[in-house]
Amino acid sequence: MTLAREIAPHLPLLRRYARALTGAQESGDAFVVAALEAIVARPEEFPRQMDPRAGLYRVFHKIWESGNVELNGHLGEDSPGARKAHERLRALAPLSRQALLLTTLENFTTQETGEILERSPEEVGTLLDDAIDALDKQTKARILIIEDEAVIAMDLSDLVTAAGHSVCGVESTASGAVAAANRELPDLVLADIQLADGSSGIDAVKDILSSFEVPVIFITAFPDRLLTGERPEPTFLITKPYSPDMVRAAVSQALFFESTGNLN
Repeated sequence: MTLAREIAPHLPLLRRYARALTGAQESGDAFVVAALEAIVARPEEFPRQMDPRAGLYRVFHKIWESGNVELNGHLGEDSPGARKAHERLRALAPLSRQALLLTTLENFTTQETGEILERSPEEVGTLLDDAIDALDKQTKARILIIEDEAVIAMDLSDLVTAAGHSVCGVESTASGAVAAANRELPDLVLADIQLADGSSGIDAVKDILSSFEVPVIFITAFPDRLLTGERPEPTFLITKPYSPDMVRAAVSQALFFESTGNLN
C-alpha cells in the first residue's frame, strides 16, 4: 500500500485535532496542508517505524512546533479568517494541552503520544498532570446541552457538573434549543446532530450563532460526515462513544479559545 493510501483515512481526524489546537478551521487546515506538503516533498522522511496515523500526527507536530506556516498564503492576506487565525495563534496550545488532546480527543495511548511529541512516557504523564491542574483552575461555565437521548443528556450533565460547570438547560429539539439559548445566553453549547423530532442540531446551532457568539461542541457517532472539507465545519467535535476525559478536554479547549462554532 502506498503512503498516500495509508494516511488518507486519518486526515479527517487530523483536521479535527488541528482545529482543536488552533481554535479555527482555517488555521488548523493551514497546518494540515503544510504537513501534507512536507510529506509530499520528502516521503522518505516519513516515520515508517510508527503506525501510519501516529506518524502523520508526528509530522504535523514538527510543522506545528516550527510555526513555519504562511497562513496568509492559504487564507488570503486581508481575509477575516486570516486575521482570526493570527489572533488565535498568539495563544498557541501549550505542550500539556497537546498531550491532553492527543490522549483524550484522539485516543492515542501514552506511549503513542510520547512518540508523536518526541517525549518519554514519563514526560507525557507529567504533561497530563499539568493539564489537569490547569483544567481545575479554569473559569467555570454555564452550559446548554442539546441531546435527544435522555441517558446521554443525563451523563453529559453529570460530567460537566462534576468538572465544576453548571447546566443552564437540556433540550431535545432544535426549536427548544434555540429558545433556551436566547433565554439563558449560555457560555458553551454541547450539541448532538440528530434530534428527537427529526430536526437538526446543526440548524439549531446556526440559528443560535446568528443571535450571539458562543463556543459549540458537536457530539456525533459519525464524525466523517462532518469532516468532509466541502463546507464550514465545527471546530470542536466529540465522537460517540465518548469518554469523560474526552468531554472534559473538549470543553476546556472550547472555553480556552472562546470561539464560535465556526458554522456561520
